[in-house]
Amino acid sequence: MRTCSKQLLYLTAFVCLLTGVATSLAQTPKPKHINRAIELLADGQPIYYTGSHSGTTGTFEQGVKDSQTYADYISYDMEHAPFDVKGLAEYMRGLVKGGPTKSGHRTPAVIVNVPVNGIDEASVRANAWMFNQVLATGVHGVLLTHADDPGAVRAFVEAIRFPTQTAGIGQNGLTEGRRGVHGNATAAEIWGISQDEYIKKADAWPLNPDGELLLGLKLEDKYALRNADANLKIPGIAFAEWGPGDMALSLGVGRAGQSDPRMKDARATILAACKANHKFFLNTMTAADVVDMIKEGVMLGPASPQAAEIGRKYTQRQLPR
Repeated sequence: MRTCSKQLLYLTAFVCLLTGVATSLAQTPKPKHINRAIELLADGQPIYYTGSHSGTTGTFEQGVKDSQTYADYISYDMEHAPFDVKGLAEYMRGLVKGGPTKSGHRTPAVIVNVPVNGIDEASVRANAWMFNQVLATGVHGVLLTHADDPGAVRAFVEAIRFPTQTAGIGQNGLTEGRRGVHGNATAAEIWGISQDEYIKKADAWPLNPDGELLLGLKLEDKYALRNADANLKIPGIAFAEWGPGDMALSLGVGRAGQSDPRMKDARATILAACKANHKFFLNTMTAADVVDMIKEGVMLGPASPQAAEIGRKYTQRQLPR
């Protein structure tokens, strides 16, 4: 009799365990995209990032720590911080180790500021190796700094695409991708997919609806301002920012001249160009102005946990966040 009771007890415990596992699996979110930032933008939700111009610590341990960030993506600076690809690769490995995120994604999205200035087409093509090395670490997006010229923007998009990706070819002079196949093994491992799947998915969104890379422009000086509309007409670009710090220097108003009418006009021009070309606009958001920014059309920006929480509540974002 005692043996039967033990067996019944073990059976009950086993059933409870299975029920718990099934419930846990049912509650685990199933991501629609590898890139969480894309998933949110596709749903019409503004996204909030963390990061600074002082750079993210490129270590495995920091990646583990940042894997559970409050932000929707991590801005990883290599424009003003050292161009340390090895450190970035270790950081991405740490994100995988610390994951998945609460939203069920393997890692948070990571978008890198690469130190390639889009002065002209020749400059971008000569430095395209930087895009290759950064993308090989498994990041989810890239920003082109000082994106001054449509030819430079075109070369930027072509540099990050594989020749097999054909969406948008022929539009505004866009030609086939120039990215090589080597380095895919590491990137695919970070994304948790096969190398063949990576080649299909590592493309610019929303140009390719199944793409997982976000490409952005820093329209942060008077030259980029002059060509803002033309730059944003190049297929493959998802978002742009106006870079008030560098814009102030370029317009000759200095960092103290943020309220200068020329600065307000510059921001308005780039915001209007983004809207006209169906690109997302990036701007800093604070707890005091995040709702107004969203109403104005801002869809990306650096934000504190408090500002992000206010914004998410305003847009009625559903959990998991």
